[in-house]
Amino acid sequence: MPAPRPTGPAPCSNDGPAAGLLRFNEADPGAAEEALLACCGSHRWALRLTAHRPYPDLESLLAAASEASYDLRPSDLAEALADESWMPQPLLGMRAPGSQAAHTALRAAHAAYESRFGHVFVVCLDGVDPEEMLDTVLSSIRTRLANEPDEERLIAAEELRRIALNRLEHLVASSSAS
Repeated sequence: MPAPRPTGPAPCSNDGPAAGLLRFNEADPGAAEEALLACCGSHRWALRLTAHRPYPDLESLLAAASEASYDLRPSDLAEALADESWMPQPLLGMRAPGSQAAHTALRAAHAAYESRFGHVFVVCLDGVDPEEMLDTVLSSIRTRLANEPDEERLIAAEELRRIALNRLEHLVASSSAS
């Protein structure tokens, strides 16, 4: 999945594991929304999380983000998926090691998926070894191409939710290291 964009809340001078969350909680609403949009491209999702600050701990933030993800309307999901498509990243899995034929098959599978469903393919690859990434992505695309559009929309929404939570956790963790 594309990496989070390098944005984040304004700096705050605190050290420790909660510093990133504190920075997020204390950021002005525009900066917080911008940071959240790097995690999920739905403005409604980002506004909801921004409006419910402060969060007492990372688990509360992640729970709120998960709940907001489940409440995405079809138009919010379309907005988030469109945001994934414009990010300047190579096709999912293309950086993974593999043969020329496997990469060609992956490009064709991405194109077939986008043609069938009208949006980019998303899958959470958290915990997948780089050596297995290409096969995992290719297998996932091929399997999901057989889905009906409504079923695939639900799967894409769940994958996007998992990706957003991973990005959000990374955002807060990297903010605490700043």
